[in-house]
Amino acid sequence: MRAEPGSRRPLGAREGAGREAEAIAAGFLAERGLHIVARNVRFRVGEIDLVAREGDTLVFVEVRLRRSHRYGGAAASITPAKRARLLRAVRGYLAGMRSYPNCRIDAVLLDRLDPGSIEWVRDIAGE
Repeated sequence: MRAEPGSRRPLGAREGAGREAEAIAAGFLAERGLHIVARNVRFRVGEIDLVAREGDTLVFVEVRLRRSHRYGGAAASITPAKRARLLRAVRGYLAGMRSYPNCRIDAVLLDRLDPGSIEWVRDIAGE
């Protein structure tokens, strides 16, 4: 295990792959015109992997890496419980703002650590 710079807890292989997936997702979104505002925003009730702006819209992004399709792959890993935690975290983020911008929740799905394997699903909360 390696220690993340500035942290006290070493990163495991799974966490390291998750961070790499988030970096790949951030680059992918930036190439498509989104501006990354924040990464790994944590609240007691959940975490937001990436926060980005696309024009006047605030985009909350869930990044999922699943190398095996054994249990349905990356998309299937966004369970109703995960969506509920994500929505609570988004509400926490918005609570700190003076006014609410247009916003949506997207998912960036990867089946390997390769930008060519990305599936970008917009507005997963509105499905």
